[in-house]
Amino acid sequence: QVQLVESGGGLVQPGGSLSLSCAVSGFIGSTLDYYAIGWFRQAPGKEREGVSCISASEHKTYYADDVKGRFTISKDNSKNTVLLQMTNLKPEDTGVYYCATDLGAYCRGSSLRLPQSGSWGQGTQVTVAS
Repeated sequence: QVQLVESGGGLVQPGGSLSLSCAVSGFIGSTLDYYAIGWFRQAPGKEREGVSCISASEHKTYYADDVKGRFTISKDNSKNTVLLQMTNLKPEDTGVYYCATDLGAYCRGSSLRLPQSGSWGQGTQVTVAS
């Protein structure tokens, strides 16, 4: 079973930067290239939303409109991790950030579509405040 562990969250001032990491284990194959992987965000009182997605082998990237030009998603197959680099952070970026994947998952725009057996990390808190 695929397991994911997020890290890198914290408190940052508006305009600042953070880099989130999603460490993936228990996957099939020697790299993450069988897996599309997505980052989601859940703000207080709101539903979880797809922020960014990276496709399996082609590494095509997708972003929600409100993070385009500020966030960058990438795969590091040497470390079995997926990074989400966030710059020019805004208070509305505050929330718990989750990564998710599983075999058969695919990117539908910025949101990853998961099979019923989809795997999620435990989340990492990002707070943007002055």
